[in-house]
Amino acid sequence: MSGGETPRDENGTGNPSEPERQQLTGRQRLAAGLWPPRVTRAQLIVAVLLFVLGLGLAIQVTSNNDDSALRGARQEDLVRILDELDNRTQRLEDEKQRLDAQRTELETSSDQAEEARKQTREKEQQLGVLAGTVAAQGPGITLTISDPSGTVEPDMLLDAIQELRAAGAEAIQVNDVRVVADTYFSGTGGDVQVDGKAVTAPYDFKVIGKPQDLEPALNIPGGVVQTLEKEQATATVTRAEKIIVDALRPAKRPDYARSSSQ
Repeated sequence: MSGGETPRDENGTGNPSEPERQQLTGRQRLAAGLWPPRVTRAQLIVAVLLFVLGLGLAIQVTSNNDDSALRGARQEDLVRILDELDNRTQRLEDEKQRLDAQRTELETSSDQAEEARKQTREKEQQLGVLAGTVAAQGPGITLTISDPSGTVEPDMLLDAIQELRAAGAEAIQVNDVRVVADTYFSGTGGDVQVDGKAVTAPYDFKVIGKPQDLEPALNIPGGVVQTLEKEQATATVTRAEKIIVDALRPAKRPDYARSSSQ
């Protein structure tokens, strides 16, 4: 028998005979049982199911890790987050109803061109209030921050602005500076600038919006008022039926952007 010829049993097959199998070691019998692998359809289905199950567990673990920040938050932080979400949801619902009413007016008006011009003028006034180019009045609150020790930092005043915006503030004025979308605070405690203009304590915030939403947003546990009190400052919030925001910003014409309707 040559070196490359496969040994055969007395039946002419390549499988070892019973006496030869008895002479195999345990390792050889194990290797013979595992290779070549014999995969049945049932085993393949089980493998696929196990893979899908493992993938689902991995996704669940990742999702749980993403929520770990909220699980570790303080109770007052969670209350504030829920309040802000409720307020934003309500404002979005109000905006949806307003837009639906405008659409209905346009569809049912006998003079749709005049109705469109009316709505355009109203929208222009609303945008002017947001941009700070026109004065505004309405219900709201005043927030007065006294800082006798000069410990109130610019970022604390910015936090107050952000809380007010999240609660639905529509127009804000700090001392004699109109607050708009790109307003920034700089400086240090006792030497604060708003949009590069120096403001001194007491810091007077005039805010137009729904008082029932604005005041609680500042007084929640761990909110703006408590934070300022920890810095030996005092914050007084007062509701009012009429707040006048009359500090104006100059209207800026874009250098490059033009209306696409032109």
